[in-house]
Amino acid sequence: MSRRPLIALPARFSESASALRYRADVTARALAEAVYAAGGEPLVVHPVAPGAVVDDAEVAARLWYADGVLLPGGGDLAARWAGQQAHATEYDVDEEQDAFDLAVARHALGTGLPLLAICRGTQVVNVALGGDLVQDLGERTHRHVVQEIAVEPDAVLAGIVGTTPSISCYHHQGIGRLGAGLRAVAHAADGVIEAVELAGAQGWYLGVQWHPEDTAATDPAQAGLFRALVEAARQRALV
Repeated sequence: MSRRPLIALPARFSESASALRYRADVTARALAEAVYAAGGEPLVVHPVAPGAVVDDAEVAARLWYADGVLLPGGGDLAARWAGQQAHATEYDVDEEQDAFDLAVARHALGTGLPLLAICRGTQVVNVALGGDLVQDLGERTHRHVVQEIAVEPDAVLAGIVGTTPSISCYHHQGIGRLGAGLRAVAHAADGVIEAVELAGAQGWYLGVQWHPEDTAATDPAQAGLFRALVEAARQRALV
C-alpha cells in the first residue's frame, strides 16, 4: 500500500486554544502523533449534530474516505443516552459531540471499519450497543493514575500489551452494564473494567478505558495499540 491508511478522528470542541482567537475544534497532539508514528494519517473530523440530532446517513457519507476510526477521550457523555440520571460530578457535557460520536461508533461497527476507542470513546461504544455507565467511581480513584492492570490471556489485547501492562488513567466514570456482544478483557485491581472486545465484530475493534497516547512515545506496548489499528485499517484498504 503506497499511502498511509486514513484514520478519522472526531474533534473535541474547545472554548479556547493557544494561538487561536475563537472557539476551536481540537485533538490531542499525542493522539495524532501516535497514529502518525504507527504509519497512519490522522484526519480530524468536525462534529455536526445540531440540537443533538444526528443524521447517520450524513455521518456515513462524510466518512467515505476513512480506512479506520479512532474515538478519543473527552468530557462526560450525557447520562440520558443510557437512560440514566446525571451525577453531580458530571462535567464538560456537550450533547452535539455526544450525538456525533455515537453516530460515528454506529457507522464503524455497522460497516466493519477498524475502530480503536479510548476512554470516553470506549464508553460511547458501550452506550451505542445498549450498555450503561457507572456515573462516578467515587473513592475508586482513576484520575492521574498510573497502574498495572490484569488482561485476560486469551484476549486480542493480551497479544498487543501483554497480560499485566502499566497504564495511564484519567477517568471518573466507567463501564457499567456491558453493551450487546461486548466482553470485558481487562480489569484494574479495584474491579473497574479497563478494556473491552466485541464478539462477532464485522471489523477490528478494541476499547480501552485508559489513555495509551500518554506513554505511546516511550512504551512500545502502548504504541502497539495504534499500530494494531493502523494495520487493520491497512488491510481493509487493500480489500
